[in-house]
Amino acid sequence: MLAETKFAAEPLARPALGEPYLLTPGPLTTAYSVKQAMLRDWGSWDGDFRAMTSDMRRRLLALTGDMKDEFDCVPMQGSGSFCVEAMLGSFVPKDGKVLVLANGAYGLRAAQTMPYLGRAYTLIDKGDYLPPRGDEVAAALEADPAITHVIAIHCETSSGILNPVAEIAEAVYAKGRKLLVDSMSAFGAIPLDVNEIRYEAMVSSANKCIEGVPGFGFIIARKSELEAAKGRSHSLSLDVHAQWAHLNRTGQWRYTPPTHVVAAFLEALRQHEAEGGVTGRGARYTRNRDVMVAGMRDLGFETLLKDRWLSPIIVTFFNPAHANFAFDRFYDLMKDKGFIIYPGKLTAVDSFRVGCIGQMDEHVMRRVVEAAAFSLHEMGVDTAAPPAAAIAERAKLAA
Repeated sequence: MLAETKFAAEPLARPALGEPYLLTPGPLTTAYSVKQAMLRDWGSWDGDFRAMTSDMRRRLLALTGDMKDEFDCVPMQGSGSFCVEAMLGSFVPKDGKVLVLANGAYGLRAAQTMPYLGRAYTLIDKGDYLPPRGDEVAAALEADPAITHVIAIHCETSSGILNPVAEIAEAVYAKGRKLLVDSMSAFGAIPLDVNEIRYEAMVSSANKCIEGVPGFGFIIARKSELEAAKGRSHSLSLDVHAQWAHLNRTGQWRYTPPTHVVAAFLEALRQHEAEGGVTGRGARYTRNRDVMVAGMRDLGFETLLKDRWLSPIIVTFFNPAHANFAFDRFYDLMKDKGFIIYPGKLTAVDSFRVGCIGQMDEHVMRRVVEAAAFSLHEMGVDTAAPPAAAIAERAKLAA
């Protein structure tokens, strides 16, 4: 049973331009004030923009709980995958070896990155349904002394599973290795406090739980690791040490920054703080999930994951077994009603995903459920129950 969270009394404003809600793991629906922040031009070398960059880095570091000044924040142009590659290429020595923990597309993408970097790696692949666990990590590290680093996905959005990062961190450091965290879709709504969970570096992106727009990501890392990263990178533009050193020396990004995106992100950070920071943002997303999942289950939909592993970021549902159900038609009908959902990424069964993040609240999620009910009716689908094979597959893999 999903936990009850505080009822949201005042609905959030609807998209001012009338665009559909993005029920995705990012890009996502943003506040109008965040969009408005992009209407002004900024000089990338100007002191005002350098002050914006400094303020942004300070605010992001505050979200980690770093009270000892052991970490620093390095923004990096590009998408989240750019930052993951930058992190791996900068913090893993050229003679290092990475244990990649995968239970979906983004763990597998990290593994796909390793040959490009010329770094050795090994893989634990848990498929679509299951999280990597601490005892599995400990066993893999015990069996292979060459492994120097482990990379874990905080929230695997191909399934919506929230991975047990604290448990993984304990196993990693008990064996004397180092942890890197891809917290792309979780940071800002799910705690990743450095006083509670040990890691050397983590990455996230502007267009996720902080509710900014796409254009850059950021690496938060121990200063000792940033110093050690000098000369390691395989790439000129993705060299985290070089970006960090240049920022600290000049206050400027090495290459043209996404100025408008940074301005929007600062506004999003101010709104994040006003909402109550990680705790407040996470509570709203959790309520979004609880209301939406309960309503969808009432229609007959089944979630891929049991409640224990459901994240407040995005939820995967099995496609209905009904002969009249076609995802493309369902997608179009939902979009006509103002909601853009997300195709599934599972390998074994057909599915789709509904995001819980962005400028949405439980009132919106109730409308999402109503739209799904009307869409099923228009398709002539009288039950959203999945095929028996989907439930059997889930039971088999979760056993």
